[in-house]
Amino acid sequence: MTVSTNEAIASPRPRAKRVGMVALVRTGIGEIIARRRLTRYLVGAELKRTHADTAFGQIWWVLDPLLQMIVYAFVVTVIFQKKTPDYPLFVFAAILAWKWFSATLNEAALSITGRQQLIRQIQFPKLVLPASAVVAGTVSFAFGLIALGIVYLFFLPRLTLWVLTIPIIAFVQFVFTLALGILFAAANAFFRDIQNVMHHLLRLWFYLSPALYSLDDIAKQHPSLYTIFSLNPMAVLLDSYRAVTWGMGPPNWFGLGILLVVSGFLVLVAIYLFKRAEPAFARIL
Repeated sequence: MTVSTNEAIASPRPRAKRVGMVALVRTGIGEIIARRRLTRYLVGAELKRTHADTAFGQIWWVLDPLLQMIVYAFVVTVIFQKKTPDYPLFVFAAILAWKWFSATLNEAALSITGRQQLIRQIQFPKLVLPASAVVAGTVSFAFGLIALGIVYLFFLPRLTLWVLTIPIIAFVQFVFTLALGILFAAANAFFRDIQNVMHHLLRLWFYLSPALYSLDDIAKQHPSLYTIFSLNPMAVLLDSYRAVTWGMGPPNWFGLGILLVVSGFLVLVAIYLFKRAEPAFARIL
C-alpha cells in the first residue's frame, strides 16, 4: 500500500523531543565534572589573561584592596569624621570580598562573548567557561588574603579563632557567584549591553551593601530600611566576613545557611537556562 503525495505532505514531521529541566541540569553538572582537565586548563588561561599568574598581577591583588582601604578610611574617618574603632580593618573585610565578587562577575559575563572563535571552531561544553572564570577569581581571592594578614599586623587584638571560618563564608559566596556568573554569561551572549550595565549596577550594589557601614548603623539610623537592607545577599556575606575578621564573634550562620540553599537552587536554574541557550551561541556570536 503506497502513500499518496498529498498524504505525505499533510502528515506532520516528527518534532525534536524537548529535554526536561532535570535532564539538562544533570547533563550540565556531568559536563563540568567530566571536563575537569579542561576546566583546569581554562582556569590557568584565565589567570594568564588577567595577569594573575604574574608577579605584578599577584602583588596587585594584595596592593589594590590595601589602597582602597586607605582611601575609604581617610574619607570616612577624616573627612566625614565617623568614629568607628579600627575602621581600616572594619572596611577591609568588605573590600576584599567585594573585589572578588565584582571582578569574577565581570569576567564570567565575558566568558562566552570573549571566546567567539573557540566556540565556533571546537565542540565542547560551554558551561565550563563561566565556571572556570569563577574558579579563577576564587584563586585570586585566596591570594588576596595575604593582604588581610598584613592588615592584622596593625590590629592584632582583633584577631580571633573565628577568622578560620572565612573559607566557609567564602564557599557560600562562591556558590552565589557561580549562579550569577552562569546567568550573566548566557544573557550577555544575547544582549551585549549587559556587560556595560553591570559596571554601574555593581557600583550601586556596593554602596547599598554594608561595606562602608554596618547593618547595625542602618538599624540605629534608619530602622524602617533595616529589613530591606538585610535581604541583600551581599549584606549577609559582608556582615559575616566583618564579624569574624573584626573580632565580633561567629558569622551569621542562619543567614549563610539560607543563602547557601537559595544559591544552590539558583545554580540549578542557571545551568538549566544556560543549557537551553547553549545551542544558539555558535549562531549568534
